[in-house]
Amino acid sequence: MSRTPTLASRLAAHARARLPAPWRDQIDRLRYDDAGHGFDALGLHPDTIAVGAQALRWLYERYFRVVSHGIENIPAAGPAILASNHGGGLPFDGMMIYLDVLRNSAPPRVVRPILDHFVPGLPFVSTFFARVGSIGGSRGNVRYALEQGELLLVFPEGTEGIGKPIWKRYQLQEWRVGHAELAIRYRAPVVPVAVIGAEEQLPQIGRIEGVHVLGIPYLPILATPLPLPVRFHIHYGAPIDLPALYTAEDADDPEKVAAAAALVKEAVAGLIRRGLDEREGIFR
Repeated sequence: MSRTPTLASRLAAHARARLPAPWRDQIDRLRYDDAGHGFDALGLHPDTIAVGAQALRWLYERYFRVVSHGIENIPAAGPAILASNHGGGLPFDGMMIYLDVLRNSAPPRVVRPILDHFVPGLPFVSTFFARVGSIGGSRGNVRYALEQGELLLVFPEGTEGIGKPIWKRYQLQEWRVGHAELAIRYRAPVVPVAVIGAEEQLPQIGRIEGVHVLGIPYLPILATPLPLPVRFHIHYGAPIDLPALYTAEDADDPEKVAAAAALVKEAVAGLIRRGLDEREGIFR
């Protein structure tokens, strides 16, 4: 007895049919561990990745016109953590990193962004985020993902990065150390990432503190109503092999974890300096 296609399956089939072959081939070749009910254990579903890629690739290809540098630095397999600068009012930087890795990694890999604590509680979009691979930032989720050889994306600046005013663009804010502790504890290299362009997309000129809408810690005051069509350049640096520099037991030593995080921060800062020196303008 045949099943009537659901709306979700029809959307997925439509998205796959409209995706250009290079995108479709990358998605079809993703490693995917079905937990027995159509999703992996953390909620990822390849059909939703296809829908998201089709819906958002125009931002990647046409609006922000992303240029990828050093994608070969992403390990072909095994656990790894991408650590990036963060800015621009809205998290288009994370979205573009996700699409860039999906489109260009060889073999294809899917990025598992680690979400801020308030995001899983957002209505509607939280389910979509889970289906495309995002992970709530609990220690159990992150441990499981790394043990399964996943590719995580973290922004050590957190909300202070994405909420920095335009005059502090590309100045790294307080650098959280959790990514370094995880890399040491679960034996994963860290790939430094610099996104050039994102920090000019939505110039923030102020913010209203004490406004907690859906858990968001403040209300930004933006200079433009829509993101500017800046060009994104995403730079991936050489992996930093923290497991070769530290033992697993060092993950419990705050001083060693802070030193490891400082190595990553300096690598990201170096990529930012290089990226800013190389670009010819914010729209080029």
